[in-house]
Amino acid sequence: MNGNNEAPAPTRPMPVSHGADLDRQLALHGGVPVRRAPWPTYDKGAVFIHPDDEQAAFRAVRSHLYFRYDHRPQNETECGRFEDELCRYFGTRHALAVSSGTAALALSVMGAGVPAGSLVACPGFTFVATPSAIVMAGCRPFLIEVDDDLRMDLDDLRRRWHPDIRGIVAVHMRGFAADVEALAAFAAEMRVPLIEDAVPALGAELNGRKLGTFGTAGAFSTQSDKALNCGEGGFLVTDDSTLFARAVALSGAYEGRLRRHFAGAEPPLSGLDLPLLSLRMDEIRAALLRAELTRLPQRLALFHRNYAHVATALADLPGIAIRRPVAPGAYLGEAFVFRVPDGDAGWFARALRAEGFDARNIGADDDLNVRAFWNWRFLYHTADPGEIRAMLPRTARLLTETVDVPLSSNLTLDDCDDLIRAVRKVAAGHGVALARP
Repeated sequence: MNGNNEAPAPTRPMPVSHGADLDRQLALHGGVPVRRAPWPTYDKGAVFIHPDDEQAAFRAVRSHLYFRYDHRPQNETECGRFEDELCRYFGTRHALAVSSGTAALALSVMGAGVPAGSLVACPGFTFVATPSAIVMAGCRPFLIEVDDDLRMDLDDLRRRWHPDIRGIVAVHMRGFAADVEALAAFAAEMRVPLIEDAVPALGAELNGRKLGTFGTAGAFSTQSDKALNCGEGGFLVTDDSTLFARAVALSGAYEGRLRRHFAGAEPPLSGLDLPLLSLRMDEIRAALLRAELTRLPQRLALFHRNYAHVATALADLPGIAIRRPVAPGAYLGEAFVFRVPDGDAGWFARALRAEGFDARNIGADDDLNVRAFWNWRFLYHTADPGEIRAMLPRTARLLTETVDVPLSSNLTLDDCDDLIRAVRKVAAGHGVALARP
């Protein structure tokens, strides 16, 4: 079975082992697991937070001013200050704090003026929030194949281009940069906006430039497992003042509040020229995020350190293909993603879990993983996964081969060494299993 269920697939009986042999024998087969302590992840409380961050949130709570639009000027509110700090960090003209990364992405598409009903191209490997945001914006997702490193395949996009495609969403999936320079050039050629779904890549760079600043707008999340974490939330950045004004109005800046975002100038539209969708961020979350932003460089350095440590140690391991960045260092480092091209990635993921690590086979048959496009049933007229996989056969094959292990910035190098030992141990056992007649 190729899956993520916790019950191990049937295997041949293994000989009884004792002592040191149990350290070499897979835990899946009764051996001693590499790790006993829980693998640190956000849903177990392994979040990067400082006491000063907590105090910032407490101060906002004690202020009794929770709504972002109150009696204070824009630049004295937590949301306004957070947006100003984001503009400085990203080097953009505008930033808008909102309720989620999905909201930021949908507002970016709507703000860019993509007509309702249009096709919007996005990669077949992404989180379900990407096509959901496109639907939220009144458009239709048009899925594109990915390459061996799970990035949107520009050649496939060019081959399948259709005049009804009126926008492109590039996704920096699992923190790895898309080939966004080439995609931006292609979008300019086709005269359509490029929106960056940088939701999983906050702070990552490509050739010294921050992801989210290559396209017309960049959308980010501040949900619990992101580089800035307030449980839920997000923001968009852009240099396009009209897009920004539309996004602000749609997010819910009513009764003249839109003007607060255009100090010393008149906004290019009225706050009620567009529907009010109430997608604002609140002051408590903004206060927490402002404090966390001061330590973002430290957290990014830890992500990179941990990822480089693991990827370098496993670079020569036969039987797995580690996902490669589009350029050196063009990743966040929040996950260790690799393929098992000639084996069983579902078995590999189960074996890693037995060794004490959170691991998933993204394309498992028995896992409703929201990163597998055939599970996005709201997009299709059929519920048959086989029929849906056949729409993007290359992407389906690659995801079936892919194992994903989350890498918290809270990991120590000893934690990373545990993972390295486990992957090597499982790979050796996988090799033996493949060689067995």
